[in-house]
Amino acid sequence: MKFNSLYPELIVRQLELSEQFYVAALGFTVEYRRPEEHFVFLSYGHAQIMLLQDNLNQHSRTGDLQYPRGQGINLSIETPDATRIAQQLQAGGYPLRIQPRDQWHRKDNIEIGERQVWVMDPDGYLLRFIEALGTRAISKANNAIH
Repeated sequence: MKFNSLYPELIVRQLELSEQFYVAALGFTVEYRRPEEHFVFLSYGHAQIMLLQDNLNQHSRTGDLQYPRGQGINLSIETPDATRIAQQLQAGGYPLRIQPRDQWHRKDNIEIGERQVWVMDPDGYLLRFIEALGTRAISKANNAIH
């Protein structure tokens, strides 16, 4: 396994509950565990994430961790099928924060499309699954509003 240049570590309340969500509901793979530390390293395609159960004494704590955790950040995760992710979540009883939707974002003279599904994990970390829709030229009319 090759480590990415960036892989966030999320401090969670109950590691088993969070692992169940990421693995069973979303399809992440367990790369390795350190049970003595209540730690698991997960991957999904090229995305990597670490989960660490909160023990109140960790050096990575920066303050009180109230629900929802991770306020002010969302994690974008590429997926080949955002609609399937939405269906899996709904079948598991997990509410979607934002239903599947197509978004187009301007980059210079093109737009990059993605189908998005947003969900909060059991600790309130916001996840945005994105499926690539390709690119398109920006018309002069569209360019005025971007």
